Amino acid sequence: MRVRGYFTASCNSLTVMSFRLLLLLPAGLPVHSQGDSQSDNKVMDNITVRQGETVFLSCSQGDLVTHSAWLNRSSIMYAGVDKWSVDPRVSLVTLNQDEFTIKIENVDMTDEGQYICAVQTRSRATTTSVHVIVQVPPKITSLSKDVVVNEGSNVSLICAASGKPDPTVSWKVITPAAQVLTTEDEYLEIPSISRQRAGTYECTAVNDVATDVQTVELTVNYAPSLSEGKDVGVTLGQQGVLQCEADAVPAAAFEWYRDDRRVVNSFDGIEIEDSGALSQLTFFNVSEGDYGNYTCVAINELGSANASIVLFEVIEPTSSTLLQGPGAVQDGNSASRAAHTSTCLLILLALQLLLKF
Repeated sequence: MRVRGYFTASCNSLTVMSFRLLLLLPAGLPVHSQGDSQSDNKVMDNITVRQGETVFLSCSQGDLVTHSAWLNRSSIMYAGVDKWSVDPRVSLVTLNQDEFTIKIENVDMTDEGQYICAVQTRSRATTTSVHVIVQVPPKITSLSKDVVVNEGSNVSLICAASGKPDPTVSWKVITPAAQVLTTEDEYLEIPSISRQRAGTYECTAVNDVATDVQTVELTVNYAPSLSEGKDVGVTLGQQGVLQCEADAVPAAAFEWYRDDRRVVNSFDGIEIEDSGALSQLTFFNVSEGDYGNYTCVAINELGSANASIVLFEVIEPTSSTLLQGPGAVQDGNSASRAAHTSTCLLILLALQLLLKF
């Protein structure tokens, strides 16, 4: 039994070697037969296929074919109808006196290279070679994580991509304004960044096959700045609201002061409400003691800013003041003064007339 197994293995090895000698020699050396001998070597145009697709490899047959095979890198894939390749993606499509076609499904980069169709007839050997080029869609392989920096810092973003052909990388600012920043390499440098350059940055990798897009969030921190405070006039006993608006990243915390004393929600008749960038100090029933100068302070980890706002009294008009107009009689004393003045004028005129006579 051992002798028989050894003999069988030896026969298989010799068969493989025979096929390779028979089918590989025509690619470089002529094969001689007893009659006329000649060898034809043909080169087909390159086949370009995208990664994941199926490629068909086909060559012409002829009359009186004794052997035919498809090879890749000196490995036999198919010898006639017999499959020698262990790759499940490789299969036979057609084999007749006209053509010999196989296919490779789900093509990958490892499938790129030269393929040879070797055909042996009784009189000559022919080989047809074709080079398969596998194109790979771009893939962003290295991208900066979301970045948080302080205003004035230097920023460097990286976007590396692979693919075949080599992809072109470009950057675009999605917010606040769309601006294409084409780079010659994988780095985007932003010196001394300002708050206006914060936003979403989009990296795009493009080649002839496809496009890959990913984004990076760039946050720029800066100290608070306050909008100019507007003084507020309120009638005694009415509701008054002081507003303070801050621009800051990260968002500012607010504090209110009256002179050097901090104003808090626990004070009677007062409420402080913060909502995002806005803080409101509300007086529900303004009293004489509420009028005065208030200071709003906005604070974050990078600094602070303050603004002064005055709550002042507005005198509510009465019915008597609404009826007054230019030349109107104000009260009884005003009428007496007017009558007295008229009398004095009459006396003066009478004296002037008497002096003339």
